Amino acid sequence: MDINCDVGEGVYNEEAIMAYIDSCNIACGGHTGDEKSMTETLRLAKKYGVRAGAHPSFEDRPNFGRRVMKMPLELLRSQLISQVSSLKEIANSEGMKLHHIKAHGALYNEAARSEDVARILFEVAEHFRNDLCIFVPCGSIMEREADRLGVTYWREAFADRNYDEDLNLLPRSDPKAVILDPEEIRLRVLNMARENQVVAQGIKKPIKFDTICVHGDHPKALEIVKILHNIKKGDR
Repeated sequence: MDINCDVGEGVYNEEAIMAYIDSCNIACGGHTGDEKSMTETLRLAKKYGVRAGAHPSFEDRPNFGRRVMKMPLELLRSQLISQVSSLKEIANSEGMKLHHIKAHGALYNEAARSEDVARILFEVAEHFRNDLCIFVPCGSIMEREADRLGVTYWREAFADRNYDEDLNLLPRSDPKAVILDPEEIRLRVLNMARENQVVAQGIKKPIKFDTICVHGDHPKALEIVKILHNIKKGDR
């Protein structure tokens, strides 16, 4: 079970978290992040042997990338290429290669249900021509499009977020969107790993995943990644 975490977002808990994860998604200037934060986070990923990926978003710092921004698709493509390029240039200078791209916030949710936005992210990965993997939401339009087009991808599930009955993430405006109790998260992830299912709005839904996410800005992020790390080791 690959464990990933969104990092470089101004929480400054990366040093503690890196020891318990396998992959990280580094903010690269859209919703937050700058040269200093990207450099520091990449160096931590290198130190702990964690796969580094880009975490681009709508360019909307005031709303932390959590609001859909309507724009021409070509402009969105250009903005995302610029964000990933910023991280890739720093990675190159540190002797590192990027492993994947995972969209952030509203962009992630839009790509999950829009063929056009999903294809923009695939085009961004293709632009760099170095086999960048794309993280896609399980059971989404994005996953189906990646299959159809032969895009390299990993299916992603979430440890700390609730789903609706269609396996879309509940909006953060919903009081049940974020799961706060680490014990509830432990039981949830065990069920997902053992039974390949998740309870969404009281309904058991099949789910298969290659990587599971913990948000770095979750108030108990470190405790949660330790729990997942123990599950991965077999200490359940």
